[in-house]
Amino acid sequence: MKIVKISVITVVRNDASHIEETLRSVLGQDWPDLEYIVIDGASTDGTAEIVGRFRDRLALFVSEPDKGIYDAMNKGIRRATGDIIGMINSGDRYFPGALAKVAAAFGETPGRRIFWGDVQYEHLGRVRGFREKNRYRGAFAPHPSMFVPRAVYDEIGLYDDSFRLLGDYDFMYRAVNVAKVGVLYLPELIAFYREGGLSDRRIARCLADELKVKIRYGQNPAAAFFVYLLKLVKNLPRIALAK
Repeated sequence: MKIVKISVITVVRNDASHIEETLRSVLGQDWPDLEYIVIDGASTDGTAEIVGRFRDRLALFVSEPDKGIYDAMNKGIRRATGDIIGMINSGDRYFPGALAKVAAAFGETPGRRIFWGDVQYEHLGRVRGFREKNRYRGAFAPHPSMFVPRAVYDEIGLYDDSFRLLGDYDFMYRAVNVAKVGVLYLPELIAFYREGGLSDRRIARCLADELKVKIRYGQNPAAAFFVYLLKLVKNLPRIALAK
């Protein structure tokens, strides 16, 4: 198998209880050419001190204020030098052998593609890495298992950091549905996702951002708004519980 350089970026802010688990899941990968970058948003709870214990195994560790999660991700991408770039946020983790599977998939199916594998959600269970029928309806791929060639970021741009919650959805929609980047889907578990983050607690805001993305990239506003209302009604119990 050809050895490609894989950059992995973890963004974190005040997550001392979970950051070490994420770090160990990345550093424990059996991949010989790994560049690991950690971007911390000036944590005050001891997170930076925990990351500091692993500093000699990191390519870069930055701890400074940022404008939000997507600004932090963009900082990492700009500094990354790998051929392929993955994002795994604090609290999430890769399964053993994940990077080797990603590299093998790209090796077998080269070209202008984005990789997704399956993700094990903490409570929801296993979620398919790519769902073709959802491409224009809403969330069609999970972020923790996504690996993007640097060339794709260079071509279509990074995350829109004006989004607070769904900058990843905006990027995926732009890449797959607008720029027509190919999909490389491997039906194997790649990552674990810990539920309960900001997007899980701000469902109504996420649905509004999803609507914004759809209209931004040319969906019929009336049809997109109708789907938004249906989803809003369906999620009212979850929205009420999240308050």
